Amino acid sequence: MRVKTSVLTLALCFVAGAVCFASDAQMGTWTLNEAKSKLAAGMPKNSTIVFEAAGDSIRVAIDGTDGEGKPAHNEWTGKLDGKDYPVTGDPNSDARSYKQIDDRTLEFTIKKGGTVTITGRVVVSADGKTRTATASGTDPQGKKFKSTSVYDKQ
Repeated sequence: MRVKTSVLTLALCFVAGAVCFASDAQMGTWTLNEAKSKLAAGMPKNSTIVFEAAGDSIRVAIDGTDGEGKPAHNEWTGKLDGKDYPVTGDPNSDARSYKQIDDRTLEFTIKKGGTVTITGRVVVSADGKTRTATASGTDPQGKKFKSTSVYDKQ
């Protein structure tokens, strides 16, 4: 009886661990792979993205350059529930939402003054080593764009 209980407990621990690792696919530091990316001209370039736990929320810190090539940094803290949470440090947005679709996929919406400016999807590869973000929207000058950014896990 003890052996059965121990084996069942151990199996349950492995399953729980696998679920936790699967849901954490987005977490970590990601660096832009420009050679594999198709970035829209004149748009900000997110060179490094860090996803980390912040209590019961997620904190996302983005470093890169703005559309003019000047250093840029912005942050967002919220839940992956599809609701808007404030963005700090980005003159082109004031709210962002992320919605978890499955273990490796997020959808995001970026807003400025309540108006949606960018929507997209982030997918982590099955091996967890790359992350591809596709985005489309309207830049601050009203021009439509599409962009694909590929990131490598650090």
